[in-house]
Amino acid sequence: MRSSTRDTSKGILHETKGKVKETTGKIFGNVSLEAEGKAEKIAGKVQKHAGKAEKNIEEDLDVKETRRGKY
Repeated sequence: MRSSTRDTSKGILHETKGKVKETTGKIFGNVSLEAEGKAEKIAGKVQKHAGKAEKNIEEDLDVKETRRGKY
């Protein structure tokens, strides 16, 4: 598994865990759990988008390498 796919998957996992923590904190009135959930959700989004960006870069490099031999 490429690191970009791994980062995207982990980012989605952290984002989901953050949403659950945030919602649980809101339901029970636990401000610190809600804040922790928001932070984890944001970190997950960042990691997910970093994985997507890395995947795009890897794909661009693959395309350039295959074109190099044809021209």
